[in-house]
Amino acid sequence: MSAETSKETLGFQTEVQQLLHLMVHSLYSNKEIFLRELISNASDAADKLRFEALKDDKLFEEQPDLNIRVEFNKEQKTISVIDNGIGMSRDEIIENLGTIAKSGTKQFFEKLTGDQTKDSSLIGQFGVGFYSSFIVAEKVEVVSRRAGASRADGVRWISTGQNDYTIEKVDRPPRGTKVILHLRDDVDEFLDGFRLRSIIKKYSDHISIPVLMPKEGDEKGDETVNSAKALWTRNKKDITEDEYNEFYKHVGHDFEDPLARVHSRVEGKLEYTSLLYIPSRAQFDLWDRDNRHGVKLYVRKVFIMDDAEQLLPPFLRFVRGIVDTNDLPLNISREILQQNKTIDSIRAGITKKILDLLSNMADKEPEKYKKFWDEFGKAIKEGIVEEAPDKKEDLARLFRFSSTHEHTDDQSVSLSDYISRMKEGQKEIYFLTAENLTTARNSPHLEIFSEKGIEVLLLTDPIDEWVTTHLHEFDGKSLRSIMKGELDIDGLESGEADTENKENDDKSQNDLAKKIQDALGEKVKEVRITRRLTTSPACLVSEMHDMGRHLQQILQASGQELPDMKPILEINPTHPLVMMLEEKMEDKQIEDWSHMLFDQALLSEGGKLDDPAGFVKRLNAIFMEMGEKQD
Repeated sequence: MSAETSKETLGFQTEVQQLLHLMVHSLYSNKEIFLRELISNASDAADKLRFEALKDDKLFEEQPDLNIRVEFNKEQKTISVIDNGIGMSRDEIIENLGTIAKSGTKQFFEKLTGDQTKDSSLIGQFGVGFYSSFIVAEKVEVVSRRAGASRADGVRWISTGQNDYTIEKVDRPPRGTKVILHLRDDVDEFLDGFRLRSIIKKYSDHISIPVLMPKEGDEKGDETVNSAKALWTRNKKDITEDEYNEFYKHVGHDFEDPLARVHSRVEGKLEYTSLLYIPSRAQFDLWDRDNRHGVKLYVRKVFIMDDAEQLLPPFLRFVRGIVDTNDLPLNISREILQQNKTIDSIRAGITKKILDLLSNMADKEPEKYKKFWDEFGKAIKEGIVEEAPDKKEDLARLFRFSSTHEHTDDQSVSLSDYISRMKEGQKEIYFLTAENLTTARNSPHLEIFSEKGIEVLLLTDPIDEWVTTHLHEFDGKSLRSIMKGELDIDGLESGEADTENKENDDKSQNDLAKKIQDALGEKVKEVRITRRLTTSPACLVSEMHDMGRHLQQILQASGQELPDMKPILEINPTHPLVMMLEEKMEDKQIEDWSHMLFDQALLSEGGKLDDPAGFVKRLNAIFMEMGEKQD
């Protein structure tokens, strides 16, 4: 088949078209980052060749020296980035350049607002890599051959960044990839050797293989522009803040500076170096637990794998960076990593490093920690399920919640903060779970606590339900849901115990509770007089060891079948509605009023009515009755 007949025109995936549209409209104010992205991709290609050549050194094709070349041509208005890394086959080019096969893509495009300023930061987080070429290029050409394939299996890919691209087989003697950018008229500034060198030094000095450019003037040959030394192997005192940040953007595929980092070297029985970063923002695929997350693993500075999830627990999956060790074989596999004592030791060591970093940040830089918690707090909370029992309390010290102490939407209250404000004689940390903060703050369950001035934590993340089932106490204080069981909070400061209401065994009220229970039938487990309400007529509670109402709603929404757990309806005997209901003891309408009490108690905690039409019908009937009485 001739080259002409092998040429095909294929359409971009819809998401790629959207992404390219953003590129062409110059969402990046800093156009020079295109070179950083292309060099970063070339470096990854070299790492992958090194790794695959561990099993088959013929892939080096008698050219073991890896490098990246950057060339420019003023007459043709082109910039080329050439590597002799792993290269790509035809199918790989289509997969890598024609589609976006990454988790979180849908969520990414849903978050785009059309506001260029906001969208530029979002697109930076997404890590677009190669597509940044279209910031400066009106046409991009990619020529590649995979290592080990014949020279006749080269592939050429060309696109103008519109709706489609062409692809064809070509003869390509060298392995690796050449990306040729045909520049737009308004970016001639990049057709300058000094400018390109300064960009490489600024963004890619940390790349561990040489980045070459032709020497200036009449001199022949190439010169190495970058330091070509793995950054993590250098002395910390010799690494600048900018160099640390640029290395993060390379390994994290991010466009923003990291929030924090920790760079350490362990020597002795076990030897490894780690350079780990906390991103400024959560990645789009952070909540896809099936997707691989993790740091890059190197053995003796040789890249082994991306996303080595065995090196960190899942609740730290947002961490980016590298681990380089001398204590693993070069042919280590993912399967071997899962049952390896060296890996277990490294995992324990770097997990402690990250948690110490966060603990220090929480103590000394609360504003920065607040930013971290807003982005990654839900992931950190997952650790309470995964961590060993003796580590749970240390982890819980990092947790932050909303509470009745601070009337803001911030999650800024730690468990230690709460304990420091506990009332004299208070033995428990009280909390309430709800779907959102508005529902939580307006919950009738808070009424007696507000009256007595007792702080309550407001837990509104879905993960909080699992947190409270795995964290039973903190600093010697047990955690207690105010929505479960009967309360005993008399004797605490600020508010005197009402002994009359506490032991209210008035026969008429107990008879009323029984009447309501008979009216509600199978809807409730029990109806009883409450001591936790001051202004609301009723609320729903669970038995102490039953599953909470909010957790039931979460599980039901996910389609899980649950055992039949009926709530307890508690009624406030001092509320006018309940007192009015007591007067209707023999009234035939008591059934409607009982159901109304139950339904409004359910609605007040964010629940859904089983029979909304029946609720409206009963409400209308009560309004009609009240209207008739007024007439």
